[in-house]
Amino acid sequence: MARIGLLGGSFNPAHEGHRAISLFAAEALGLDEVWWLVSPGNPLKPRAGMAPLPARLARARAMARRGPIRATAIERELHTRYTVDTLRAIRGRYPRHRFIWLMGADNLVQFAQWKDWRGIARQMPIAVIARPGYDGAAHGSQAMAWLRRFVRPARQSADWTDWRPPALVLLRFRPDPRSATLLRQADPLWHREYEQTRVRDPLTRRMIV
Repeated sequence: MARIGLLGGSFNPAHEGHRAISLFAAEALGLDEVWWLVSPGNPLKPRAGMAPLPARLARARAMARRGPIRATAIERELHTRYTVDTLRAIRGRYPRHRFIWLMGADNLVQFAQWKDWRGIARQMPIAVIARPGYDGAAHGSQAMAWLRRFVRPARQSADWTDWRPPALVLLRFRPDPRSATLLRQADPLWHREYEQTRVRDPLTRRMIV
């Protein structure tokens, strides 16, 4: 049984902040690996300014190097668009693994906008990682009003495989101001460096083009 953390997102681009929270979550939760689910397209984000999937995956793999992190575009093969469907498909494909969903406090703020967000919470435990400027809004969010009854103490976070979903743990993390938005503003053509890179998905073993 492998203990896997799942971190979804556009990764437009992946950066040291993603790596830092992944390594932190891996230690806090006793994970064997963190899988970055590089989304073909986020339904809640505009397409304008979104780099091509192969470039985003190549950058994510470069950021994940020499860490217990796998960057994958498995959603393309699964033909899933929404997280609730992706998680169901991944659990079916890897029945011997145990999964926990990782999300930043900024995502918890708008979690209630996700398709069947309660269904996500019922599939697997969720670990919410602090993000600068979002913690207050996250605690007062619509989703948190429902999830609050399922919060587990952070000191028990390594025991998450024993939890019956819904289960939520709030992890305190040293604030990291880095964001993909700021990186895009500083270098809007960051993806050109990766556009000619041939990249094979580590889970599906397929070339992403």
